[in-house]
Amino acid sequence: MKIFLVAGEPSGDRLGAALMAGLRALRPEVEFEGVGGPLMQAEGMESRFPMEELSVMGIAEVLPKYLHLKRRIRETAAAAVASGAVAFLTIDSPDFCLRAARLVKAAAPGMRTIHYVAPSVWAWRPGRAVKMAEVIDHVLALLPFEPPYMTAAGMTCDFVGHPVVAEPLATEAERAALMGPGPLILALPGSRRGEVSRLAPVIGAVLEQVKAVHPEARVVLPTVRGVRDLVEALSADWPIRPEIITDPARKRGAFAAADVAIAASGTVSLELAANGCPMVIAYRLHPVSFWLMKRAARIDTVTLVNLVSDTRAVPEFLGPACEAGTIAPALLDLLTPGPRRAAQIEAMAVTMDRLGRGGEAPGLRAARSVLAALA
Repeated sequence: MKIFLVAGEPSGDRLGAALMAGLRALRPEVEFEGVGGPLMQAEGMESRFPMEELSVMGIAEVLPKYLHLKRRIRETAAAAVASGAVAFLTIDSPDFCLRAARLVKAAAPGMRTIHYVAPSVWAWRPGRAVKMAEVIDHVLALLPFEPPYMTAAGMTCDFVGHPVVAEPLATEAERAALMGPGPLILALPGSRRGEVSRLAPVIGAVLEQVKAVHPEARVVLPTVRGVRDLVEALSADWPIRPEIITDPARKRGAFAAADVAIAASGTVSLELAANGCPMVIAYRLHPVSFWLMKRAARIDTVTLVNLVSDTRAVPEFLGPACEAGTIAPALLDLLTPGPRRAAQIEAMAVTMDRLGRGGEAPGLRAARSVLAALA
């Protein structure tokens, strides 16, 4: 059995690696080809090109790279068809992956197509599910309320749990290594170069206000290889110089030891929730991209902790609201024990329970779902 996988983001790389491990546990003879990051490569897949080429989000951001991405779509689909794989399994990155899946279906109608991470049709552009059903047979959903949206559009779908509930938490030694005088703040400006470029200056301005109240505050900035150089350059003049880390153990310790976080919108909010770390969410898109997304939005929050817990405990500052003058007071408020901090901690616990904490590992559940879809 051979499966062709495609992931285009660090979060997708984590999903893919856990799925590959689950598939190998259930079917030791399975083979893999495709595109992925370091975690998927560690599970035995040689990436056809660097995954980071696909880490682009927003209409204005994609346009300069459109021709290159279009060529990669054609190359990926052709490689999948030529591989002899029984399934073309794409992970998130829908703008790239679903276009590739359409070409695969056209060239090899018998190849099963599976997409991991249901599109957020509950948030915006509900018609995407129907269009997706033209090229995708089966969906693996991370959130418990998503399968009905997929099955209504004509695909099969299983809720397989969110991988954050199975990721290892810090040991006491890892946590203690980050403890020290003063509050510890996690700065998480994102994993894409565009979002880092827009958010890092805002975080720097927020830290200036934090330092005025907590001169002893410390900052840790976990990042990934694709943006480390940019992160180092853009944080060099922050009023609190951050410790930039990529080591997984030190990152776990930072998430466990931090008193509060300022984070880009995305799955990182669930990592923070798993560690019980209160947060504020901040995000800047290109103004054109933000205007288009705002017009299409069907929900009043983009933070997954808010959505899964059915609360609005996590404050978020998006687009024009992403300014230090509004973010800093919310961050400072969460550094002090009180009702807002308590409400977030409760919402984070509810979120983890609803995402499958304490059950079978999501990677293994996803593998069972894939094998059932191929049976």
